[in-house]
Amino acid sequence: MNLTSFLIYCIVVTFTPGPSNIVILSSVQHAGARKTMHYVWGATVAFGLLLAASAFLNHLLAGILPSLLHVMQIVGSLYMLYLAYQIYKMGSSEEAPKQATGFVSGLIMQFVNPKVILFTFTVIPSYVLPYYDTSLSTMLFVCLITLIGFLAFTSWVVFGSVFRQFLHDHQKAFSIVMALFLVYSAIMVSGLI
Repeated sequence: MNLTSFLIYCIVVTFTPGPSNIVILSSVQHAGARKTMHYVWGATVAFGLLLAASAFLNHLLAGILPSLLHVMQIVGSLYMLYLAYQIYKMGSSEEAPKQATGFVSGLIMQFVNPKVILFTFTVIPSYVLPYYDTSLSTMLFVCLITLIGFLAFTSWVVFGSVFRQFLHDHQKAFSIVMALFLVYSAIMVSGLI
């Protein structure tokens, strides 16, 4: 196993902007870091569960994965459009919607986030299973990747906290830009472009 390649893949995918990271950044601006951490914990739990599902159900899902991914693309796109609307609304009011920062919202977002689905269902079979066949080693990698994901989510909370005043001063423009990023993500995921 090329550990460097594995780590680069994990870090690039988890730290780059995606629907969850955009929601985290926007939520920090409106609800603060402490409340946004509830979302982060939900997203982390779901991320770990998806990794574990990939590790243990990889062979079973191989036959149905293409149709499952298509359904997840549609559901994920619709959910991202809903989140884009919620983020846009945040820019026009001082109160952030509660569902954008909660544990359950973070959990659900990961299960409908195609970026996360594709990552979790490719990283284990591509990097781990060809080289490690014991349950213990696989679970250690699931824990490692989940930790990397948690660090990525948390880095977005820190970034949002550090630049909170700047983001607050430019709240409407920031909300519009974040909403447009989510709309773009939804279009890309849906396969329209």
